[in-house]
Amino acid sequence: LKVSSNYLTKYVSGSSNSPGTSGSSYSCSLDAVLRRLRAMDTKKDDKFADVLDAVGEFGTFQWRLIVLTFIPNIMSSFFMFADHFVFSEEKPYCNTSWILALDPNLSEAEQMNLTLPRAHNGSFLTCLMYLPVSWDLESIIQFGLNITDPCEDGWIYPESKRRSLISEFDLVCGKELDKETVQTMFMTGQLIGSLIFGLLSDKLGRYPTILLSLLGLMFFGFGTAFVNSFHQYLFFRFGVSQAVMGYAIVSLTLVTEWLVGEHRAHAVILEHCFFSVGIMFLMGLAYNLPHWRMLFLVGAVPVFPLISYIWILPESPRWLMMKGKVKEAKEVLCYAAEVNKKTIPLSLLEELQLPGKKVTKASVLDFYSNRYLCKVTFVMGCVWLTISYSYFTLSLKLRDFGVSIHFRQAIPGILEVPARLCSIILLEQIGRKWSLAVILIQTAFMCFLTLFLPQGLKSAIILVLVLGQFSLATSVSVVFLYTAELFPTIVRSTGLGLVSLASSGGAILSLTIISQLPALLPIFLCFISSIAALCFSALLPETQNQLLSDSMEQFSRKDSLQHSDSSVKKRRTDEDTPDDMSEEVAKNTIPNAQVLRMDSNYYSNTRPGPRLSRVGDEWLGMRLWIPGHEFQAQPSGRGQDQSCSEASP
Repeated sequence: LKVSSNYLTKYVSGSSNSPGTSGSSYSCSLDAVLRRLRAMDTKKDDKFADVLDAVGEFGTFQWRLIVLTFIPNIMSSFFMFADHFVFSEEKPYCNTSWILALDPNLSEAEQMNLTLPRAHNGSFLTCLMYLPVSWDLESIIQFGLNITDPCEDGWIYPESKRRSLISEFDLVCGKELDKETVQTMFMTGQLIGSLIFGLLSDKLGRYPTILLSLLGLMFFGFGTAFVNSFHQYLFFRFGVSQAVMGYAIVSLTLVTEWLVGEHRAHAVILEHCFFSVGIMFLMGLAYNLPHWRMLFLVGAVPVFPLISYIWILPESPRWLMMKGKVKEAKEVLCYAAEVNKKTIPLSLLEELQLPGKKVTKASVLDFYSNRYLCKVTFVMGCVWLTISYSYFTLSLKLRDFGVSIHFRQAIPGILEVPARLCSIILLEQIGRKWSLAVILIQTAFMCFLTLFLPQGLKSAIILVLVLGQFSLATSVSVVFLYTAELFPTIVRSTGLGLVSLASSGGAILSLTIISQLPALLPIFLCFISSIAALCFSALLPETQNQLLSDSMEQFSRKDSLQHSDSSVKKRRTDEDTPDDMSEEVAKNTIPNAQVLRMDSNYYSNTRPGPRLSRVGDEWLGMRLWIPGHEFQAQPSGRGQDQSCSEASP
């Protein structure tokens, strides 16, 4: 099938001069024939398309697999955004309980009035106290205290109704830690976790890596409630961030490799909708629980039922095949068919063999040595960086406008569910590539609009920022799905991990830039980066209704076919095309170019069509029948271009 598009196009274009039909319509028909041929050539190498049909495209097994992702996604969202609710602003005052030794019945107001200095406006100073003296209470009341000193015995928080990390570890009066520093630590953990878990998933498998990430959620998530210092808190948050990113990458990989067609898109988007449910769960607990330790204790309880995943989570059969574990792959496929009450034909199951009869090997170095893989990784990295940077920049801008933390989390969290559900329509109607383009255009427009809105129109700016987050929430689901479909099975998790590095880098970049640059410049960078990502995404192929690549050979073959199509189209525009051709040819090109199955079990000579024969991997010949013309492709050797000549009509 490497034959043909250029020879066939050139011959027919020069031979068809009958009036009544345009050459352009015939060229489109011929393109359709060649696309069908190439699709058949790709499908013959992917037996999973037929096996998964036999298992059941979307049965009980697939539903159960999707439901298993719900609780971990809720918990991942909970642990990711918990920092926003444990650093509540509190006003501290020096602890002056020494005066209670003189009179234990003093009220808190009387105690503060006698021992704390006041500012010019009459309010108590927060970081100074009067130095304790050995006088009696009457002398202190009569003469007062005059010598001030920094707080010696800690602080009290009389106006606080909740116990936060700030009051727990006295992060006040020179000990303040910027919230951006905590978020940067979390993002750094995600950056490292994406790379580590991506590599582990392709090396050890999807099943053990998911269990490892769930173990991280249990240990670091639940253990956060028992830390004794703020540095321990940072360490546990660093650990849980790695587990969150590891689960996000590997669970997406597992779902992608088990589901086919539009079911894959529906599953990924539904999985991400439960991420928004986690935000609502976090807000409900944070509003009702008065102590930050209780928040982590109660919120982490749903993690423990995930221990059952040891017995019910399946491994990816595609990964098993790529690692040479054919027997295990057949066993898990048969189990899935049994759950779906289906039966896989034995002959079809026996066709499931290693590609090339050997174990496929790949490493992270392939992302450098393989030109097409390097291009896909670079482009998707730019897209991920843009989306992450823009999302965090818009969120931080909402904070700068004085929007409360509950509004900043609740409104986007609620809007993200319909936003992601709307993306299903986009993905089904216009495909992955154009869906991503539409979302990036919308994001660029929102950023552009923010730049020119008067700063006095606070409500309008907040509305535009929220709508921008709405579109970016949609893009997260689309870009996750698109990226997973682009990479081959053998390095799929590693590829997702590498582009996630760019995502974490974009978040860290946003936290850094927005604190150092003028107000509008970060938004302007959002606009520029969205336009750049839109241009880069034009280099990517469409993956809708395309078979997943498993090995590097299949992945590279897609690249060669893409270049072949583009070169044929370019050559066709440069050549003279006839104005018309026979009506009979135009009507019968597609119907009569139906491709027979490549397997010899399906070979038939009962109707006009491609005549194919093969010994091993060598194509011996192909005859494409079109009314009035018949073409014979003769091989000139492995890896060489085929010759094409016209046979007798």
